[in-house]
Amino acid sequence: MTFNADGLAGILQQAGHDIVLPAFRTASETARKSDGSVVTATDLACQSFIEGELHKLEPDTAFLSEEMSEAAQHDCLASSGGRYWCLDPLDGTTNFVAGIPVFGISLALIEHGLPRFACIHDPVRQETFVAEAGRGAELNGRKLRADRLLPLDHAVGYIDFKRLPTDTAALLSTHRLYRSQRNIGSCALEWAWLAAGRGDFIVHGSEKIWDFAAGALLATEAGCSVGDFAGEPIFPADGLTSPILATSSPQLEQALRPLLAPGYEG
Repeated sequence: MTFNADGLAGILQQAGHDIVLPAFRTASETARKSDGSVVTATDLACQSFIEGELHKLEPDTAFLSEEMSEAAQHDCLASSGGRYWCLDPLDGTTNFVAGIPVFGISLALIEHGLPRFACIHDPVRQETFVAEAGRGAELNGRKLRADRLLPLDHAVGYIDFKRLPTDTAALLSTHRLYRSQRNIGSCALEWAWLAAGRGDFIVHGSEKIWDFAAGALLATEAGCSVGDFAGEPIFPADGLTSPILATSSPQLEQALRPLLAPGYEG
């Protein structure tokens, strides 16, 4: 397939404009999933629309999304031949339901087990982040380059404490290791903002593949270092989850990775 990146971005932009924003502040919670997370009618409507549009473009390409059953997700990974769309139709649903304007739509095309195309759209700010493997990353047509070469004690990071081992979370929260930390409630936007230089690192104990598939390509193409806590690549992915360490520079990666090793006490 010779895909049209602008056309794919346009699908996400249309979903944001026509489905997500009209429901913001009026959406009601429809259900809680087995992991306790929230799913709304907007998540499902957005998924249905985007899946339908992608099917028109490429009817034979497999499709994996957050709102599918876990069995269907595993089946996609096992049977897709390494080529599939990976969608989070509304990343930041809890923010969305709570009226917090921080959420986005995330789409990646995986080929041979590796992200080839990525798009993260923020409908509130009208920001569309796009990356193609080997061709760089852009925000609304402007090239992105993560070049904040800061030492760790000057860095601002996105840290999800609740999914870290207790000892690691305690170390990162009680020692003055970095300048400051944030957790904005949307993995996709944290990845996009890292690629745009709005922060210096991400530490997350367990992201789902739809959380990191698009963001990992965006960050990599912007010049970030991306891997798991052991420094191994997160793609090809053989499961639905991975710990994440992504940094704006190799120097920050080298400073952070020892802190995430099991048993490290500082």
